[in-house]
This record gives sequence, C-alpha cells and structure tokens, in this order.
Amino acid sequence: MTSSATAGRAHWSSRWAFILVTAGSAIGLGNIWKFPYMTGTNGGSAFVLVYLACIVGIGLPLLMAEIMLGRRGQENPADTMRIVAAEAGASPLWRVIGYLGILGALLILSFYSV
Repeated sequence: MTSSATAGRAHWSSRWAFILVTAGSAIGLGNIWKFPYMTGTNGGSAFVLVYLACIVGIGLPLLMAEIMLGRRGQENPADTMRIVAAEAGASPLWRVIGYLGILGALLILSFYSV
C-alpha cells in the first residue's frame, strides 16, 4: 500500500530483512568488529570457549530469572519486586532493585541513542 506521501520512501523487502536488521542493531557493531579481534589476540578458541561458558553460566540464568520475575509480578520492574518481596515476606526495600533495573534500561537506551 503506497500513498502519495509515502511514494518516495524506501520499504523493507521482507519481514525477514526487518528482523535481521533489528537483531543486528541489538547485537551491535562491537560484537561484529571487536569480537574477532579479541578472539585473535586473547587465545583464539580458548577465548571463545570461556565466552560461551560465561553466556551459558551467567547470562542464561539471569535471563531466565528476569522472565520468571516478570511473569510472576505482571507489573513494571519496581512493582514486581515489591510484589515478589511481599509474597516471600522480605523487606519492601527490594523495590529499589526494580528501580535500578529501570535506570539500567534508561542508561542503555541513552547509550544506543547516541
């Protein structure tokens, strides 16, 4: 569907192209340019094995925990931490962790925007 206002604009050739471009933006150029350089200068395959072990050992459990907390609380990060802490009988100060998550997302967004 093209109109006179959008006739001069470019369009994605397919949904797959849009997904690839979005993933490339999220991954960032550092992983494309710096990762091969770091692999070559820091031991080659040994570096890749340690990198993958860190992803599996640290990144995957953190991702699973974040998804489980989000599903449990069904709210924004601060309210989710308050709800989960109340259910566990813990201090309501856990809500600060939720605010730190929001702050972290804001800082990452500002980094990628610049």
